[in-house]
Amino acid sequence: MRSGPADNVALHGFRRGLRELGYLEGRDVVLEIRYAGAGTKTLSDLAAELAVSRSTSSSPRAGSRRAPPRTIPIVMAASGDAVAQGLVASLARPGGNVTGLTMISPELSQKRLEILRELFPSLSRVGVLWCGGGIGGVGDKEWAETRAAADALKVQLTSLRSWYVPDLESAFASAVRQRVQAAVVFDCIRFHTNAALIAEFSLKNRVPAIYPFAIYPGAGGLMSYGASLEDMPRRTAIYVDKILKGAKPGDLPVEQPTKFELVINLKAARALGLTVPQSLLRRADQVIE
Repeated sequence: MRSGPADNVALHGFRRGLRELGYLEGRDVVLEIRYAGAGTKTLSDLAAELAVSRSTSSSPRAGSRRAPPRTIPIVMAASGDAVAQGLVASLARPGGNVTGLTMISPELSQKRLEILRELFPSLSRVGVLWCGGGIGGVGDKEWAETRAAADALKVQLTSLRSWYVPDLESAFASAVRQRVQAAVVFDCIRFHTNAALIAEFSLKNRVPAIYPFAIYPGAGGLMSYGASLEDMPRRTAIYVDKILKGAKPGDLPVEQPTKFELVINLKAARALGLTVPQSLLRRADQVIE
């Protein structure tokens, strides 16, 4: 197993959930862990491996192109938009063999822009870093939602779409040329596995950014607002427990996040020459000194 920051948090939360339900790893359950990371194997390849091992799968990120056999229950710890990605028929009645939790990332767009406005009262131009080739058009939906939020706040958006990891540095350079005051980074698995690199480019180009998850300020980024990456996997343990006791995945409604967190990295703020208002600091769930 290769570990990564997002998966360490997710696995910690899932294991915590199992313990809370009375499961002891190694005695009651065995976890077969696969991690795609930057390796040559895709999520599809790893899903196929798990299918061969006939394991019940609880994946940190859903959305592989080739799914395991539909006889194997799959519990999503997270998905950008489970319906848009075609993973379930609906949230209330998922049907099939997939259930779990969905991030509803697009619906957080306005909140992130509002936080940036609080940091920059004269905010008028925002760059949006998002990845191309997303599954199910989740990125397109999040872009549309962010545009609607920007219109309401009278903020002009600049698209900084990145198709590949090597494009990230040029995306931030483009933000500088277009004189954006700050950036919003979308939910994208390729970004999450390169959180430290994105934070580095943000600081290097002096483009303050707000990110979807706490792994980014933990890796040196300025701030994040989004669903807790530990709480959602913890809640997937409840699904696994029900399935192991005979419930069918298609009968278990897909749930949305209930715990959101604002994380601020003051070290990054100082490096960017920013003073974070006390109003934001008081609301922060975590402040990194």
